[in-house]
Amino acid sequence: MHPVLLSFGRALLSQLHFRMLLLSILPFIISVLIWGVALWLGLQPMIDWLHAYFSAHGGFAVAGDVLDWFGMGAIKTILVPLLAMWVLLPLMILTALIFVGAMAMPIVVRHVASRHYPDLEMRRGGSFWGSLWTGLWSFMVFAVLWLATLPLTLFLPLTFVIQPVLWGWLTYHVMAYDALADHASEQERKEILRANRWSLLLIGTIAGVMGAAPTLLWLGGALSVIFFPLLAAGAIWLYVLVFIFTGLWFEHYCLEALARHRAAAPVPVTAANNLR
Repeated sequence: MHPVLLSFGRALLSQLHFRMLLLSILPFIISVLIWGVALWLGLQPMIDWLHAYFSAHGGFAVAGDVLDWFGMGAIKTILVPLLAMWVLLPLMILTALIFVGAMAMPIVVRHVASRHYPDLEMRRGGSFWGSLWTGLWSFMVFAVLWLATLPLTLFLPLTFVIQPVLWGWLTYHVMAYDALADHASEQERKEILRANRWSLLLIGTIAGVMGAAPTLLWLGGALSVIFFPLLAAGAIWLYVLVFIFTGLWFEHYCLEALARHRAAAPVPVTAANNLR
């Protein structure tokens, strides 16, 4: 637990660095431009399609009965836009994750490594394509689980358990790979991920809890059409900021774990003979 807390404190100090704060601007601008166009062109048609589908299949009556049973009948009036935004949410998460991974993570790696681990050898066991593949298959699994557990989020206690764990699993697989790609060999990366999987999942889950803030802000757009663009932009910026902090946290933890791993590794016989 101590390495998790230590890396959290270091990541927090790194996040407050002026360079790291500026780092959130470019992914934010690109994400806002993409989602501004996508929502302008596609949100209303999606809402209209969902509304027509619910009307044709009696979905409003069924959903109304279920929501009334849970004492949440007021949600019926915003059910369709709420569902549309909830379906779009994983895609927005993927956008922020891809741009942070492509633009921010290389800078995060250099920032943390140069300031805290300048003597750590770079063995480059990862690659851009490996990072891309890890991100894509992890997100596909995440999206399937997200949609499969969507009905359970109507139960508020489960909402605050399922979503953070899903976030934790996603960020654990994506961020840990990127954090070790430059400095660890492939074998070292596998050993470190296996030995520290529960701590890494804990870091990802805590990051998932932090990710609940932009989720609530995004879904709050269903309550206000006028402020929806501002709420959506705010949610995207918070996602980018959370991802950068999460990247810093994983980077500090993983490089420290790599340094300990190498320090504990037995010295090869040839190297030991050369030291004599």
